[in-house]
Amino acid sequence: MKYHGVTLHRKLENNIGLLIFGILFVSSIGGLVQVLPSVFQESLSTATQNSHLYTAEELTGRDVYIQEGCHVCHTQQIRPLVAEVERYGPFSRADEFVYDRPFLWGSKRTGPDLHRIGGKYSDDWHRVHLLDPRSVVNNSIMPAYPWLAENEANAMGDIQKKMRVLQTLGHPYSEEEIAAAPDEIDGLSQLDVLITYLQVLGTGLAEENR
Repeated sequence: MKYHGVTLHRKLENNIGLLIFGILFVSSIGGLVQVLPSVFQESLSTATQNSHLYTAEELTGRDVYIQEGCHVCHTQQIRPLVAEVERYGPFSRADEFVYDRPFLWGSKRTGPDLHRIGGKYSDDWHRVHLLDPRSVVNNSIMPAYPWLAENEANAMGDIQKKMRVLQTLGHPYSEEEIAAAPDEIDGLSQLDVLITYLQVLGTGLAEENR
């Protein structure tokens, strides 16, 4: 048996076509094992009871969050570990991210995880923190973002086009919501909409589970 195994291995090494086929075959099995469960897992496509579509203001704030690279230093993924739950709150669940495109889970915590930041601090606290981080957190290494107070939210791009793309991808925006979107962010700064986005993070989980 051992001899036959060695012979087969040598055949694979000496036949490039057979070797490529073997690699693709094994890789496809591994891929199916990873992909198929996610296709049939209902929680990945069904939002939590309290989850809602991002409003035009929240969606624009999310774009500011991405634009400024906030996801590079802050994760939005609380793991089901005692230390993380005690520090940040209930662990993150797949059904809370149904309306997130792209996902902003992140992989590095230069700053704290932000998935349960919604409602933890007031709008005024966030405003001061973003404009002058060390005025509220003495040893903060986060940079200040004064330009966000000066830049207009509608400079982030065509909000209606963004919502229509998401609608095509399955986000149930109504035509009325899309039509009203420009007025919703008119006159707001990028700082305003970013704070609005931060205040909704992690609020899709039912209160009894938080």
